[in-house]
Order: sequence, then structure tokens, then C-alpha cells
Amino acid sequence: MEQAAIAILGAAAAWLSQDGRPRWARWACIVGLVGQPFWLAATWRAGQWGMLVVSLVFTAAWLRGIWSLWIAPARARAAGAAS
Repeated sequence: MEQAAIAILGAAAAWLSQDGRPRWARWACIVGLVGQPFWLAATWRAGQWGMLVVSLVFTAAWLRGIWSLWIAPARARAAGAAS
């Protein structure tokens, strides 16, 4: 189950990240972040500490995408509507 989730969500995130339509491409960070608990659990259980660190870096990268593609634009729209 874990490996299937990693494969499906990882591939979907990579696929979406390359979509030329920004409305689709911005979903890559959401899908990628949904897959991170599977990566973190698998690497922790296997004692693959290097991969665990890489998984944490990817978690930070996906969170950055959520900030820059979802939260910041929503805040900018809200600020524009308030003025």
C-alpha cells in the first residue's frame, strides 16, 4: 500500500508540475505533499536516514509551493478586495 501510494502520488505530482496550464500545475504541490507521509513513514521504518532527510527537504519544497501558489495569491486577492 505504502509503495503504491508513493509511486502514484509521486508520478502524479511530477506529471502535474510539467503541465503548461498554471491552474493544473499548481496542484503538483498538493499532490506531492499528500504523498510525503508515505515517504516519511517508509524511510523511517527502513532506517534509511539519508532518504528521510531527502524526504524532509521535499516536504519543505512542497510546502513552499503551497505558500507561493495558493496562500500568497489568495492573500494578495484578499488585500486587493479590501482596498
